[in-house]
Amino acid sequence: MGFKAGVYIPEGLMCEAEELMRILGIRSVSRLVQEALKLFISENRWRLRGRAVGVIGVVYDHSVGDVDRELTEVQHRYLDIVASTLHVHLDRERCMLAIAVRGGVDRIVRMIGELYNVRGIEVVRPILLSAERG
Repeated sequence: MGFKAGVYIPEGLMCEAEELMRILGIRSVSRLVQEALKLFISENRWRLRGRAVGVIGVVYDHSVGDVDRELTEVQHRYLDIVASTLHVHLDRERCMLAIAVRGGVDRIVRMIGELYNVRGIEVVRPILLSAERG
C-alpha cells in the first residue's frame, strides 16, 4: 500500500523538472518524486548505520609540503576500505584523487576526517551511498 501526499513545488523548480522529464521521457510526476526520494534515502542512509560505497574526491596542491606522501599514507592506513584510486592532473600544481571506497561507515568517516587534515588539500568531497538493503 502506498502513501498519497500533496506537495508544494515552486513554479521555477517545477518548470525545470518538467523540462528534464520531457528530455528524459519521464511521464509521471509521481514517478519523478519516487525516484527523488529513493536517491535521497540512498545518499543519506549511510550516515545512519552499516556499510557504504562511493568515491571521495580530493583536490590538492602537490607543491605543498609532503601532501603526496601524506595522502598515500592515509590510503594505506585504510586498505580495508580503499578499493581503488584514480589520479587526475588538473594543472601544473593541482591534482585530483578519486578514491573508491566500500566498507563500514565509521571507517569511511574516519578516513574523510584524516583527509581534511592533510596540509595542501583544497577540497574533500565524499559521494557515498548506502550499501545496506532497504
